[in-house]
Amino acid sequence: MTTAAIASPGLRTIGRLGCWLSVRHSLRVEAAGALTVYALYQVARGLVGADATVADGHAHRLVALERSLHLFAEANVQRAAQTLPDLTSLFGVAYLTLHLAVTAGVLLWLHRGHPDGFPFVRTALLLASGLALVGFLVYPTAPPRLAGVGIADTVSGAHIDLNRGLVSTLYNPYAAVPSMHVGYSLIVAAGLLRHGRHLLVRAIGALYPPFVVLVIVATGNHFFLDAAAVALVAGLAAALAARLTRPPATARLAAERTQLGDRVGRHNGCLVLRRG
Repeated sequence: MTTAAIASPGLRTIGRLGCWLSVRHSLRVEAAGALTVYALYQVARGLVGADATVADGHAHRLVALERSLHLFAEANVQRAAQTLPDLTSLFGVAYLTLHLAVTAGVLLWLHRGHPDGFPFVRTALLLASGLALVGFLVYPTAPPRLAGVGIADTVSGAHIDLNRGLVSTLYNPYAAVPSMHVGYSLIVAAGLLRHGRHLLVRAIGALYPPFVVLVIVATGNHFFLDAAAVALVAGLAAALAARLTRPPATARLAAERTQLGDRVGRHNGCLVLRRG
């Protein structure tokens, strides 16, 4: 048996996966897939164990690096936000809700109105989540609010506690690097900037990631370097998504093969050849 023969099933599987990812499917199929993958992501994220001492040590190394780069301003940002109590509350609500609400809203907007842009954004989000899990495993890091660096937890209160109860059941407090709040915001912003026809939509796309960075820092949940790390993750995910969602065959190739007596059909949105 040749190497090519051994590799061919794997290559065919990758090809089928690429075909499936390169098109928009029904809303029911896409929603079911997204919910399943996100649930698995949250479970895996919660199961990634970490020693508190190790996670705290990594957080203090980030602080030392930020100090050397003159970037350690998280405490100043939080104090500035706390001068307006209503702003602190707003940031807390934004931290808990925007991550999912805006991402789901943009995916729905793309699915309904811009089917050509949906596959890339959906696939980039999936890949970024997978890459982030590797980061959580390799470099568990305490968030600023748990690192003892003078930054408070402004989200937890009378009704919400990020460290206890139902909210913390599948939540790993040491999965701070990279910040997927920022990662998701960068990817959905790319979708808004690429496919938004109105200036307001594009302006929202441009302003959304900086706002999310402000929220995660002011609430004590991430360092600035967490956001910088996820920019690399989002960039890599976008590059891989661009390759995976590239149409597998061109109209010219289909026409040439048709002239040779093949019949061109579609399966899951991908061009396939049927001998006739």
